[in-house]
Amino acid sequence: MAVIINDTCINCGACIDECPVEAIVDEDDNPQDEEIYYVYGDKCVECVGHHDEPACATACPTEGCITWDAIGESPAHREDITDEQRSNHENIVD
Repeated sequence: MAVIINDTCINCGACIDECPVEAIVDEDDNPQDEEIYYVYGDKCVECVGHHDEPACATACPTEGCITWDAIGESPAHREDITDEQRSNHENIVD
């Protein structure tokens, strides 16, 4: 993973529209069969090369819905985010 959407997701679609690499799917396509949006960790690049911070989190109207997660097989990640921030699932946007 790279970023994660948690169960406070209201399924508004703002994050999907902002993702530059189409790494986010809606609840109908969530591979975990949860009723929230899902980020494919192998596609998410944490907006490296696209935006200063993950655009999904900036667009999300639900505070704390999108947080940092462990680095997975994604092709890019932010090097300024610590392992502690990722393991604590800290908010991307305060």
